[in-house]
Amino acid sequence: MRSGYVDRKATTEFPVMQRAGLKFLRRMAALGIAIFAGIGARAYFLFNAGAALWLEPKTWIPLVARHMRSIGVDSLALTGIVAAFIGSVIALQTRYQLFPGVQLSVVGLIVRQSIVLELGPLITGLVLTGRVGARMTAEIGTMRVTEQIDALETLAYDPLAYLIVPRLIAATLMLPILVIFANSIGVGVAFFTAILGTDVTWADFTSGLRIAFNLFQIFYSLLKATIFGGAIAFFCSYEGYVADVGAEGVGRSTARAVVMTSVAILVLDAFIAALFAPRLQG
Repeated sequence: MRSGYVDRKATTEFPVMQRAGLKFLRRMAALGIAIFAGIGARAYFLFNAGAALWLEPKTWIPLVARHMRSIGVDSLALTGIVAAFIGSVIALQTRYQLFPGVQLSVVGLIVRQSIVLELGPLITGLVLTGRVGARMTAEIGTMRVTEQIDALETLAYDPLAYLIVPRLIAATLMLPILVIFANSIGVGVAFFTAILGTDVTWADFTSGLRIAFNLFQIFYSLLKATIFGGAIAFFCSYEGYVADVGAEGVGRSTARAVVMTSVAILVLDAFIAALFAPRLQG
């Protein structure tokens, strides 16, 4: 032992019969250390962003509206197209998978529950991860590798207040609005698809929409959207902020951000469903 450090023997110095197990254990230990180090780095990043939110309002307030436009308004067309096709497919599949004798009003019920509770917020979050999140990571990552973030620090600007906080606020505010738009488009297109393309009547569909409905279902959808928006901005901004040097580093950070954010959204979706599912029944 030297100054609190213990020399670790190389794996090749152990007997042959012990090397396979030792190599596996060391890889698992390295993986565990990397996971906890990543969690700690992101927690520290979030703490600093919260401090910038509190201490530097003059820096981030003028930038929020611009990012709300780029995240929300510019994504309306893509969100509407995706929601429209999802609603149409759900309506057709629901109607033609029903057994004979089942009331056709169930089409409206399934459409509402599928879009409002799950597919509306989930698909919107995943689509916005590819469109907004990748762009966010690439923008911040490019600023990192071209030393523009260092220049902000030289000019006495807090980079987190200038780059991260307005994106976090804009994404958290705009995702619920986009989900409201997506839910409306999805249910509306499903209604017209069912009426015009199948034997479901106007009365059947609207009756199904009202079955077991309560306002908590809308709150549940918007809660998911708010959390997904924060997750997109947080994970994608972080990966851009710590991007490696060079175009290849920005590309790796962008790909990693999209994958990690997509997985995070799916995990959060499952967690929220497990937490609130018992309260969704009208």
